[in-house]
Amino acid sequence: MRRFKRTLTALVLMAVTVGRAAGWSPVSAQTPLTAPLPGVEEWLADTSLGRPLPDPSTTGPAEMAAFFDGTTARQRVRLAEEHPSVVGNLDGAPIALRYRANKAVTGRDGVLAYDPRGRGRIATVVGDLTTAAHVSIVIPGSDISASSRFGRLERMAGRLQKEAGEDTAVIAWAGYTTPEGVGIDAATGRLAEDGAERLTRFTRGLDAAGIPDPVLFCHSYGSVVCGLAAAGTDATDIVVAGSPGMRAGTAADLRTDATVWAATSPRDWIRRIPNVEFLGLGHGTDPTDPAFGARTLDASRVPLHSAYFDTGTTTLAAFAAIATGGDPR
Repeated sequence: MRRFKRTLTALVLMAVTVGRAAGWSPVSAQTPLTAPLPGVEEWLADTSLGRPLPDPSTTGPAEMAAFFDGTTARQRVRLAEEHPSVVGNLDGAPIALRYRANKAVTGRDGVLAYDPRGRGRIATVVGDLTTAAHVSIVIPGSDISASSRFGRLERMAGRLQKEAGEDTAVIAWAGYTTPEGVGIDAATGRLAEDGAERLTRFTRGLDAAGIPDPVLFCHSYGSVVCGLAAAGTDATDIVVAGSPGMRAGTAADLRTDATVWAATSPRDWIRRIPNVEFLGLGHGTDPTDPAFGARTLDASRVPLHSAYFDTGTTTLAAFAAIATGGDPR
């Protein structure tokens, strides 16, 4: 009974703290997109190859890669030109083909995924993904989407890539519906569960396309996504910064062979969020808690929740070392 009361008190404190920190939203405001991509109907009706095209909703990344391996260069280009909204988002499709398809839709180079519906989902690349020896993916928390503050995520990815060097490519991945503000969506795992499924598929698509195993850099609510996705990705390392929890009691509970790293600044407001998980609220143990079992990084000089990737911080230097397979300490 005492434990229940302590947990309930922590949840009340969490609600109050979240409300004061960033404006409480009392109802669930965001809904993950589940409908087929725009253009899928036309894609499935295309019989130009003399056989059905693979259904994006039921074909895994490895199978998708095998499909494109069985086509000619001319056929692949035609498919990208006639179905750019589909081809640009097919995990397992050749990277250069996805670039081509998404440029036709967005007019931008280096776009690896793009879905304009709702607040939008997007992934862009800093560096040369096709030749990189090292690959990292930056996964954001609240308020990042194709239509809102995506530039902030790209700047984070750009700083990491610049610090890590030319043989590293960094993907800014806003491939899921993020919470808006800090409220009930951010306090539960519903959006993270959808994000984890999408992140897992995305990393498997990179693997099927021959891209090196990535390092995941997960900021804020993005660390909840990474915690749920950990067992399904081939990441070499998972780095969480400003994390409210990973929906796991310990690093071992993540069921991953990746090395898990954690950093939280003493100035980060996330420290005021109680680390509990009860009746669907909260995200569990603080990853920087020694009992969790992650390797901790010095974040003592990081001034803000949003500053872990800022130039000149010890965290950015450590992140770059991890991104290139080095020792950050």
